[in-house]
Amino acid sequence: MRVLVACEYSGVVRRAFAAKGHEAWSCDLLPADDGSLKHLQGDAVLAAYVYDWDMMIAHPPCTYLSNSGVCHLMKGVPKGSINWVDHLDGSALERWHNMVEGAEFFDKLFNVNIPKICIENPVMHGYAKQVIGVKQSQTIQPYQFGHTEQKRTCLWLKGLRPLVEEDNVYEEMMLLPKRERQRLHYLPPSPDRWKLRSTTYDGIAKAMANQWG
Repeated sequence: MRVLVACEYSGVVRRAFAAKGHEAWSCDLLPADDGSLKHLQGDAVLAAYVYDWDMMIAHPPCTYLSNSGVCHLMKGVPKGSINWVDHLDGSALERWHNMVEGAEFFDKLFNVNIPKICIENPVMHGYAKQVIGVKQSQTIQPYQFGHTEQKRTCLWLKGLRPLVEEDNVYEEMMLLPKRERQRLHYLPPSPDRWKLRSTTYDGIAKAMANQWG
């Protein structure tokens, strides 16, 4: 199969499918972290629509779509306000604009004419869901795929069956301190924090290749 891994610079999912013998390409505005020649540096939507693919796994940016940041959309709005739009400050208005753009980008990827599609994102807030108009197909956790960590992730699927857990280590994980179970949540501020938080877990990438490849 020809597989596009959209919005990926780490190469984790690309390498998992390549290991199964597929022609897998990643695409992102950033260069490939592993220096692979099987990486398209540029617009993932353009790559998805212009080239011929059998499957796409996409990881569109979640900064303005994630439920964890929904409180910032109402910055400056008095609690219980009816005409709340009138109270939005400049940063909140910009965030609303970016949120709609992010949701529309997600929507373009989900509606491309590719037979098999998986879009991955964290738990999404209600405003973004209204723009996208499609509920996630399933929710997965890293501990279902061999990682002793928690990070709830949603998958939107087309032409693909839901992922089946391959190595559930929940009991082992629950013996660990909370800071270890939720390692990504407790990462200290750093220039690479966003990269570490957005990289797909190896176990999940291998399960995708095993079950969908």
